[in-house]
This record gives sequence, structure tokens and C-alpha cells, in this order.
Amino acid sequence: MAEADGSVDAIGLGGIDIYVYSPTTRYEMKDGARLRDMVKSTPVVDGSGLKNSLEKRVVSTLVESGPFPIVGEKVLMVCAVDRFGMAESLVDAGADVTFGDMIFALDMPVPIRSFEQLAKVADEILPRITKGPFDALYPVGAEQEKEPEPRGEELFSESSLIAGDFHYIRRYMPPTLEGKAVLTNTTTPSDVEVLRERGVKWLVTTTPRFGGRSFGTNVLEAVFVAALGKGVDQITPSDYLDLLDKLDIEPSIEEL
Repeated sequence: MAEADGSVDAIGLGGIDIYVYSPTTRYEMKDGARLRDMVKSTPVVDGSGLKNSLEKRVVSTLVESGPFPIVGEKVLMVCAVDRFGMAESLVDAGADVTFGDMIFALDMPVPIRSFEQLAKVADEILPRITKGPFDALYPVGAEQEKEPEPRGEELFSESSLIAGDFHYIRRYMPPTLEGKAVLTNTTTPSDVEVLRERGVKWLVTTTPRFGGRSFGTNVLEAVFVAALGKGVDQITPSDYLDLLDKLDIEPSIEEL
């Protein structure tokens, strides 16, 4: 990153968050901020700015014209604090959402069953856990390639839609996801096969596929920042939405 500083138009930081969110506050992850701060002149983004506009739109699209129901359905959101726009939109759409932040990020068997409870828990724990090592919260490196170790199986079983970060889904999914829909982000062709083998019926990725791979929001946000030519702090959600319209960027919806 330091080597690219000043020689590229934007850097998309993947595999780690700079920011996570509660309904009222944006919290900075110590490890993500340390990487960002190595760069002095080039804008560095982690996808969070785009997530909160793009992923809200994706949920709206699914509610209006998606191939499976959302209103009134049970949804497992594996981690909400890193995709708050998606989590909030699913609740606003009328889904019955369970948030798995405590289960999958902190290995505590505590499902969060309401948005109000999520907000309270987030503001209580985020000031502390954001100061710790990121790899204690999220599978990184070789951990992403390990065989799944099922966790929270009853929550997967009761939900018709599994939503959120793919590495959490892959890491902890049960042997069968028969007939379920998955709403997620970055997936490779081999990831798609893993989901197909487990019986997933619908796969929705919030970004389109290029060469068989859906790229992360960090990549897309970096492209948008480069195209807009503004400082990151000057870019508004409407700037991102306007570019999404101009470039005709739609989610990928695939029946497996």
C-alpha cells in the first residue's frame, strides 16, 4: 500500500474493515485504520461507504421484484455491524431478522432478535472490540479456506434467507442449506459450487459478476472514488447512487 501511495487513484482495502457501525455511531477498527494510515496521499476505502447505499438498494430491488419473498420471512444476518445498510433495510422491509454478530464474531451463543437490541449491544461492545486484533473477529488468510465448522445451525435451519459477509457464511454454514437463498458479497466460481452442493436455491451478490467472480464493495468503491475525483469525505450517498445508475450496475441474481 505504501508503495502504491501517490501512483494510483484509489485503494480498495479488502479482507478487513476500517469502519463498523451502530445506528448512531461509526467506529474505527484499530487494525484497519493502521493500514489506511500507511497511505498519505491516495484515498483508501474499505467498501463501507458504498455498502450503505448499494446494499440498501439491493434489498429494495429484491422486495419489489426478487424471485423469493422477504416480507415476513425469517432472515439470518450473520453480522450486521459491518453491513448496517443491509441489516437496516431488511428490517425496514418487514423481514423477521436474527443478527448473528455475537455468535459468529465473538463465539458467544447469543442471538440478537431485534434491531433495538442490536443497537444497544453494538454501542456497548464496539468501543472495546474495535481496539483488539481484527483476526480475532473475522476469518483471514488461510482461515478463509478451511472446511466449514458449523455454528448456529438452528439459526441457519430456521431461516429462508442467509444474509451478510460470505466468509462468515462459508466458515460456519451447516452441511445443508436446502432451498435457501443467500444474499452476500464476494464469491468466486468455487464458492458458488460450494453453495450449490449444499442445496442453495438462490444466490444474490450485491455487486455484478466479472469473469465469474463478484467483486467486493471495496473494489467497486475504489473505482467510484477514482471516477468521481473527489476526496472521500466529500462524496455523498447520492454520488454513489448516481454512478450506479449511470453505469447500470445491478446485483447478480442466480438460481443454483
